[in-house]
Amino acid sequence: MNLQEYYKYYLTLHKNPKTRLCHFVGQLLTLLFVGVVIYNKAWAYLLLTPFVVYPFAWSGHHFFEKNEPAAFHDPIKAKISDWIMFKDILRGRLKIW
Repeated sequence: MNLQEYYKYYLTLHKNPKTRLCHFVGQLLTLLFVGVVIYNKAWAYLLLTPFVVYPFAWSGHHFFEKNEPAAFHDPIKAKISDWIMFKDILRGRLKIW
């Protein structure tokens, strides 16, 4: 499955705008976290980056979608799709409320 097909599948796991909002908040906080780490040159903290986004994303799946996150099956394509979804939300292509 190529990335475009995977992203279409990925969106089927994120039908509820509240789930997309959880992902969006997690991605935004991840960007802020990485920015602070770089600014402070605290490179070791980059290892904690996944722990910023995933609690938000996975709670959205648990509470709103009642499904399993895509990252459990194909973490690389899921992470790429997460950033594509983030971009689509910023561009107004996907609603988060």
